[in-house]
Amino acid sequence: MHYFGYKNGELYCEEVPVKKIIEEVGTPVYIYSAKTIRRHYKVFEESFSEVEHLICYSVKANSNIAIISLLRQLGSGADVVSAGELKRALKAGVPPKKIVFSGVGKTPEEIEFALSVDILMFNVESLEELEVLGEIAKKLNKKAPFALRINPDVDPQTHPYISTGLKKSKFGIPEEFAISAYKKAKKNPYLQPVGIDAHIGSQITSLAPFVEALNRLKKIWEALIDLGFELKYLDIGGGLGIIYDDEEPPLPQEYADAIIKEGKDLKATIILEPGRVIVGNAGILVTKVLYTKENTLKKFVIVDAGMNDLIRPAFYQAYHKIVPVEEKNSEYEVVDVVGPICENSDFFAKDRKLPKLQRGDFLAIMSAGAYGFVMSSNYNSRPRVPEVLVDGDTYYIIRRRETIEDLLALESIPARYL
Repeated sequence: MHYFGYKNGELYCEEVPVKKIIEEVGTPVYIYSAKTIRRHYKVFEESFSEVEHLICYSVKANSNIAIISLLRQLGSGADVVSAGELKRALKAGVPPKKIVFSGVGKTPEEIEFALSVDILMFNVESLEELEVLGEIAKKLNKKAPFALRINPDVDPQTHPYISTGLKKSKFGIPEEFAISAYKKAKKNPYLQPVGIDAHIGSQITSLAPFVEALNRLKKIWEALIDLGFELKYLDIGGGLGIIYDDEEPPLPQEYADAIIKEGKDLKATIILEPGRVIVGNAGILVTKVLYTKENTLKKFVIVDAGMNDLIRPAFYQAYHKIVPVEEKNSEYEVVDVVGPICENSDFFAKDRKLPKLQRGDFLAIMSAGAYGFVMSSNYNSRPRVPEVLVDGDTYYIIRRRETIEDLLALESIPARYL
């Protein structure tokens, strides 16, 4: 459920007309609903209330510090994959002991920074990373808490680009190497094994892959306990899907019931890393119709947002529902909704049935709260768009629109070229 809807023919975010925001900040613009984020988080939290657990919001889904801070107020921790995301979480007030550091390519500098602020644990992705973690912990005279990320070779039945739990993917350590890696780590006085981790992918709409992955983790957990390891955290990652079109993902309670049933015999604190399921349907990208045109085959609606602002349709061929900001009673027509970028992949919809549109109309691209702004770029020297957070009848600009001067500020011309 989200809090975007029409009132008297006009699209609102909670109690604020979208057009009111447009009048102040222009388009394109990302708009998020605080009420939706709170609701999604609370549903997820309540679903796991009967077991020891820690929700670590996946910062990569939407890394605006206002969003992270809102979730921190609700009790969330953070799952980060870079020093930048770690600094964002800390700036948003997330306690270090509620932060886990994931990611396949942590640099020594990132590891040292995370150790220095005493995060909860590292999700280690390779045997060499484990060695580096031990070396840096020795240098700082600290014990580094870690979980090995296990690659359980489970097909999450999602887009191949966001499928991370198969043997052919770059993520994690094969399960057959896990026990020997833990045994080796136990001999290092600067390494502290505290758990096991797995994350098999994103936008997963079936329970079966989650259950299969958990069952494989359980076998490793039980073997390690029998060997005398004192483990506390079972990190099962994130990946629960949302509705973009006609998907039927499990509800958070159904997901929780399946996880709790399979993991009830383990004396473990379950760590969850939801991202998309919290913020995905809590955001929209609003764009303006610049032109319409047609050729002998197609009709195009050209808008001021581009693939640099929301890359999911171009990158994943992802579907996003598109609705007019003001309801229309006009006839429908089949169009491609495209942007101004000089790439043929710059589109938001192809052969989509929409009300007849004209210059100056505004469109809302729905379900853009996750992997939207965070994946945006300055391609074609386009400044990145602003982000707005609505809370009830109030809205806040939580990131201003970039300017071309911002883009040029980091560059310089050597004197010989002047």
